[in-house]
Amino acid sequence: MNPTDEADIIARAQQGDAVAFAELYDLHHEAIYTYVYYRVGDVHAAEDLTGEVFVRLVERIDRFTYRGRPIRAWLYTIARNLVADHRRTLSKATALSLEKALPADKANQPDQAVQHRLTQECLAAALQHLTEDQRQVILLKFVEDQSNARIAALLGKTEGAVKSLQHRALAALRRALEKERCYEP
Repeated sequence: MNPTDEADIIARAQQGDAVAFAELYDLHHEAIYTYVYYRVGDVHAAEDLTGEVFVRLVERIDRFTYRGRPIRAWLYTIARNLVADHRRTLSKATALSLEKALPADKANQPDQAVQHRLTQECLAAALQHLTEDQRQVILLKFVEDQSNARIAALLGKTEGAVKSLQHRALAALRRALEKERCYEP
């Protein structure tokens, strides 16, 4: 998105324009949901936490100062803090029934759905072994298919730093996948 367009949407949202908030939601919901999901590993918790990110956006937009850095970076910060709070308050893991855990479109193909779910769970577990910066780079690059330039802008880093971080993150992810027994060389 063009920084001028984003600045305009943010300014309109700060004036209470509901359409501007809807635009921000449409532009960033999927990325924030993905970010949260791969940290909590639970669809329902990810949906709730993602919703809370956007509630906080509405509540705190007046405190946001646009300085040329994408608002998504601010949303990621809110999401990261909410995930940390969620983990602190989570007393015990709750097991979902298989029906609730399987996406509706996979209901007729349970073997594929189970394999997909196991792969997601394994990846989510392996991602927990990475640093926060490494997780962000992996998710932005390979899940959201963002360019290194866009990742650098979102994270406030140089492209060279992003490339280096990506290299270290992939090596760490491979070790984590081996540790989680999701991947054998």
